[in-house]
Amino acid sequence: MTTRVRKAVFPAAGLGTRFLPATKAQPKEMLPLVDKPIIQYGVEEAVASGVDNIILVTGRGKNAIEDHFDVSVELETFLEARGKKEQLDEIRKISNMINFAYVRQGEPLGLGHAVLVTKELVGNEPFAVILADDVIDANPPAVQQLVDVFNKVQGPVLAVERVPMDEVSSYGVIAPNLSAKLGDGIYEVTDLVEKPPKSEAPSDLAIIGRYILTPDIFPALEATKSDRTGEIQLTNGLRELLKRRPIYACEVKGTRHDTGNKLGFLKAVVYFAMRRPDLRDKFAEYLTSLGLDVPARR
Repeated sequence: MTTRVRKAVFPAAGLGTRFLPATKAQPKEMLPLVDKPIIQYGVEEAVASGVDNIILVTGRGKNAIEDHFDVSVELETFLEARGKKEQLDEIRKISNMINFAYVRQGEPLGLGHAVLVTKELVGNEPFAVILADDVIDANPPAVQQLVDVFNKVQGPVLAVERVPMDEVSSYGVIAPNLSAKLGDGIYEVTDLVEKPPKSEAPSDLAIIGRYILTPDIFPALEATKSDRTGEIQLTNGLRELLKRRPIYACEVKGTRHDTGNKLGFLKAVVYFAMRRPDLRDKFAEYLTSLGLDVPARR
């Protein structure tokens, strides 16, 4: 097994039902945060973390993702003819960013299944898994933070974040070994539970959308039974892997936006707009001008 993380898997075969009707004819991963689609933030994070190859797990109706990262000769010719150099450079940067490979997930059978279908493309080496819905603004990038931990422990590393106990039932949650001193915010995992009730959650450390995995995750996923919805959950596959080797977790330092729900998406739009020098002042002025009265909770 090579030890450098060279590949990143992007599961992108979901139906995006939370954003219907906007996602009826376009992938949710292509919804824009200001002027850049959600998935591009994750790809840029991977590139900034030293990843050389992206493996996109797609499904029916996801061609727009492939087109976005492909060369667009007609558009480039048009921009060049109009002298729009800045836009031309931006478009070319997207298609020249990194190497892409695509694999189809016939049915959306869970995150674990989406990872499993990349087995042949990943091969015998460690790899990142990036869930595009989680857009993380961090320096160093979130994936780089996990890679740094992986280089020390030489084992799978999960990104975690402390969440309110009332929200743990929406996440996979780890049980950390608090007696193992591995560094600030770095834990050895003793157990993982997928979407536990608040009363049964082993901690408030929720798994978020970044992983560094080793190739032995594939036989572990093959041995993982589908849940009651018929899906193979990655958390359950990791629990199977935990029987065979140590797994670690890292609290990522940065600002995370869960763009997989409407409120998180809207927060992310405002956040990234306010970080743009060309938009910040006028956008802030507009928000102030609305004079919105927030109704009191009943």
